[in-house]
Amino acid sequence: MEIIDNIKVEISPTQVLKRLHMDQDDKYLQDVEKLLELALPVLCPKAIFDIKYIDSRSDDSVTISGVEFSSRILRVNLDKVERTFPYIATCGIEVEKLDIPADELMLHFMLDTIKQMALGEAMRHLRQQIDEKYRPGKMSAMNPGSLEDWPISEQHKLFSLFGDVEKLIGVKLTDSCLMMPIKSVSGLYFQTETDYVNCQLCPREKCPGRRAPYNPELKEEYLK
Repeated sequence: MEIIDNIKVEISPTQVLKRLHMDQDDKYLQDVEKLLELALPVLCPKAIFDIKYIDSRSDDSVTISGVEFSSRILRVNLDKVERTFPYIATCGIEVEKLDIPADELMLHFMLDTIKQMALGEAMRHLRQQIDEKYRPGKMSAMNPGSLEDWPISEQHKLFSLFGDVEKLIGVKLTDSCLMMPIKSVSGLYFQTETDYVNCQLCPREKCPGRRAPYNPELKEEYLK
């Protein structure tokens, strides 16, 4: 098991404004600068990952290190591999303690953007460390709750691969299996020869996080 918690975050006001689709001379520039003064000293993104091997497969499930995951699509994606890299990454619990007035909606929106950028740094370091230590080549990922075929309730199983995740990196699950802090992500990396992206199998329209067009034919291939 590997914990990555020494991630240095460098975010400039220009980067935040660009992410918010605002000009550098925007009226919110000073707000962004003040917010970064508060956030950067306490931002502590973290990630945890491990290498876990596949024990067995059925038509609609795959057992990894003694834990059975129920998903036809996950099983198909793991048909030709014997190892996976489960992971959890987060912007860090420390930044959640910033006291921003509840009615300052724009500041909360900006802070969410800064947290998302910190999470991005955690994911970048995570992927880099897997690449350097295990040399897996091309990888794709699946995430519990991202597709109907792999429900968010499977988060508990993924977390069980690590033990006490809250103690390790500060991330906990709510009763509805959402992660806290909200700017956290979990999943399974796996080696692949294709460019698999969850979005290809998700029909949700106007999704701000879409990275590939929906492909109903491909979805049928997975589920047949």
